Amino acid sequence: MIKRLVYLIVLTTVMNVAMAQNKEETAVTAAVEHLKKAMIDGDKAGLQNITADLLSYGHSSGKIEDKATFVDNIVTGKSDFVTIDLTNQTISISGDAAIVRHTLSATTNDGGNPGSVKLNILLIWQKQKGRWKLLARQAVKVAS
Repeated sequence: MIKRLVYLIVLTTVMNVAMAQNKEETAVTAAVEHLKKAMIDGDKAGLQNITADLLSYGHSSGKIEDKATFVDNIVTGKSDFVTIDLTNQTISISGDAAIVRHTLSATTNDGGNPGSVKLNILLIWQKQKGRWKLLARQAVKVAS
């Protein structure tokens, strides 16, 4: 009887943790989609709301931007994403931090110059006041 009780307690705990993880993974997935839409739309308020104040946004060229520069470059079209397709996404959550990896394929129009990119992306999200915010991003070019 005691073994069954211990088993039920352990099983309930494991299931509660799994359900909480799934809920957080869903929330992080939604945050990634919100970021993607805000980048395509050049939505200044959306970009400001989804990114952390201490954002470190790394490009595949090695250039690093802070939050103000990242938002300004998207809003002004200096960095213009026309389409963004995300594939092979994985999410790992530990407490108030989430690691997201995916492949980004995009058509661009940076400064009026059409182009395309294919990048492997690492995103670090942090839960701040109950909301997931992008804290850091690093991109590397996918080898052809």
